[in-house]
Amino acid sequence: MAIKTKLNVDPSFPLSSMTDLVFLLLIFFMISATQASPNALRLLLPKSTNTVASKVEVMVAIKHYPETDTYTYHINNQQAVPFSAIEGLLQNYLKDQEEPVISLYVDATIPVKEVVDVMNIAKRNNYKVLLATEPEPE
Repeated sequence: MAIKTKLNVDPSFPLSSMTDLVFLLLIFFMISATQASPNALRLLLPKSTNTVASKVEVMVAIKHYPETDTYTYHINNQQAVPFSAIEGLLQNYLKDQEEPVISLYVDATIPVKEVVDVMNIAKRNNYKVLLATEPEPE
Protein backbone atom coordinates (compact mmCIF):
# COMPACT_ATOMS: atom_id res chain seq x y z
CA MET A 1 0.00 0.00 0.00
CA ALA A 2 1.50 3.27 -1.11
CA ILE A 3 1.09 6.24 1.21
CA LYS A 4 0.70 9.49 -0.60
CA THR A 5 1.59 12.71 1.13
CA LYS A 6 0.02 15.91 0.02
CA LEU A 7 2.25 18.91 0.05
CA ASN A 8 0.02 21.82 0.99
CA VAL A 9 2.06 24.98 0.70
CA ASP A 10 0.51 27.95 2.44
CA PRO A 11 1.07 31.01 0.20
CA SER A 12 0.33 33.52 2.96
CA PHE A 13 3.11 35.28 4.79
CA PRO A 14 2.82 36.38 8.45
CA LEU A 15 2.92 40.19 8.42
CA SER A 16 2.87 40.83 12.15
CA SER A 17 6.66 41.04 12.41
CA MET A 18 6.77 43.29 9.33
CA THR A 19 4.33 45.78 10.86
CA ASP A 20 6.39 45.88 14.04
CA LEU A 21 9.49 46.68 12.02
CA VAL A 22 7.72 49.46 10.07
CA PHE A 23 6.36 50.94 13.30
CA LEU A 24 9.83 51.03 14.88
CA LEU A 25 11.31 52.65 11.77
CA LEU A 26 8.55 55.25 11.81
CA ILE A 27 9.31 56.15 15.43
CA PHE A 28 13.04 56.32 14.69
CA PHE A 29 12.60 58.70 11.74
CA MET A 30 10.15 60.92 13.62
CA ILE A 31 12.58 61.33 16.52
CA SER A 32 15.61 61.88 14.29
CA ALA A 33 13.74 64.44 12.15
CA THR A 34 13.07 66.66 15.18
CA GLN A 35 16.78 66.68 16.02
CA ALA A 36 17.85 67.58 12.47
CA SER A 37 18.10 71.37 12.94
CA PRO A 38 19.07 72.27 16.51
CA ASN A 39 20.42 75.72 15.51
CA ALA A 40 17.19 76.95 13.92
CA LEU A 41 15.25 79.80 15.46
CA ARG A 42 12.07 78.70 17.17
CA LEU A 43 9.05 80.38 15.57
CA LEU A 44 5.42 80.25 16.53
CA LEU A 45 3.65 80.33 13.19
CA PRO A 46 -0.03 81.13 13.50
CA LYS A 47 -2.56 79.28 11.39
CA SER A 48 -4.34 81.15 8.66
CA THR A 49 -7.32 81.99 10.84
CA ASN A 50 -8.40 85.08 12.75
CA THR A 51 -7.06 83.78 16.07
CA VAL A 52 -3.64 84.50 17.53
CA ALA A 53 -1.69 81.72 19.27
CA SER A 54 -0.31 84.01 21.96
CA LYS A 55 -0.93 87.44 23.43
CA VAL A 56 1.02 89.88 21.30
CA GLU A 57 2.64 92.77 23.14
CA VAL A 58 4.72 94.41 20.42
CA MET A 59 4.35 94.48 16.64
CA VAL A 60 7.44 94.94 14.47
CA ALA A 61 6.89 95.67 10.78
CA ILE A 62 9.54 95.68 8.07
CA LYS A 63 8.52 97.57 4.97
CA HIS A 64 10.28 97.53 1.63
CA TYR A 65 10.40 100.46 -0.76
CA PRO A 66 11.43 98.94 -4.12
CA GLU A 67 11.95 102.27 -5.88
CA THR A 68 14.85 103.12 -3.56
CA ASP A 69 15.55 99.53 -2.42
CA THR A 70 15.40 100.56 1.26
CA TYR A 71 13.80 99.02 4.31
CA THR A 72 12.14 100.70 7.27
CA TYR A 73 11.43 99.23 10.67
CA HIS A 74 8.29 100.21 12.59
CA ILE A 75 7.41 99.25 16.16
CA ASN A 76 3.69 99.26 16.99
CA ASN A 77 2.91 101.06 13.71
CA GLN A 78 4.75 104.20 14.79
CA GLN A 79 7.34 106.21 12.92
CA ALA A 80 10.23 104.40 11.30
CA VAL A 81 13.20 103.69 13.57
CA PRO A 82 16.76 102.76 12.58
CA PHE A 83 17.73 99.12 12.95
CA SER A 84 20.27 99.98 15.66
CA ALA A 85 17.47 101.34 17.90
CA ILE A 86 15.15 98.34 17.65
CA GLU A 87 16.70 96.27 20.43
CA GLY A 88 16.58 99.08 22.99
CA LEU A 89 12.98 99.96 22.12
CA LEU A 90 11.89 96.33 22.38
CA GLN A 91 13.55 96.02 25.77
CA ASN A 92 11.65 99.10 26.97
CA TYR A 93 8.32 97.80 25.70
CA LEU A 94 8.76 94.25 27.04
CA LYS A 95 10.69 94.75 30.30
CA ASP A 96 7.71 93.93 32.57
CA GLN A 97 6.40 90.91 30.63
CA GLU A 98 6.81 87.36 31.92
CA GLU A 99 6.60 85.82 28.44
CA PRO A 100 7.39 88.60 25.97
CA VAL A 101 6.03 88.05 22.47
CA ILE A 102 6.87 89.94 19.27
CA SER A 103 4.62 89.76 16.23
CA LEU A 104 6.67 90.22 13.07
CA TYR A 105 4.93 91.66 10.00
CA VAL A 106 7.06 91.39 6.88
CA ASP A 107 6.41 92.25 3.24
CA ALA A 108 6.74 89.37 0.80
CA THR A 109 9.59 91.22 -0.94
CA ILE A 110 11.80 91.47 2.16
CA PRO A 111 15.01 89.39 1.97
CA VAL A 112 15.37 86.70 4.60
CA LYS A 113 18.47 88.44 6.02
CA GLU A 114 16.38 91.39 7.25
CA VAL A 115 13.91 89.05 8.95
CA VAL A 116 16.65 86.95 10.55
CA ASP A 117 18.34 90.08 11.93
CA VAL A 118 15.15 90.96 13.85
CA MET A 119 14.73 87.32 14.96
CA ASN A 120 18.30 87.33 16.29
CA ILE A 121 17.42 90.34 18.48
CA ALA A 122 14.45 88.36 19.81
CA LYS A 123 16.61 85.31 20.44
CA ARG A 124 19.23 87.32 22.35
CA ASN A 125 16.52 88.70 24.64
CA ASN A 126 14.49 85.45 24.97
CA TYR A 127 11.44 86.84 23.18
CA LYS A 128 9.00 84.61 21.35
CA VAL A 129 8.36 85.53 17.73
CA LEU A 130 5.10 85.21 15.84
CA LEU A 131 5.44 85.55 12.09
CA ALA A 132 2.20 87.14 10.96
CA THR A 133 0.55 85.73 7.87
CA GLU A 134 -2.53 86.47 5.85
CA PRO A 135 -5.17 83.80 5.27
CA GLU A 136 -4.79 82.04 1.95
CA PRO A 137 -7.70 82.42 -0.45
CA GLU A 138 -9.93 79.38 -0.58
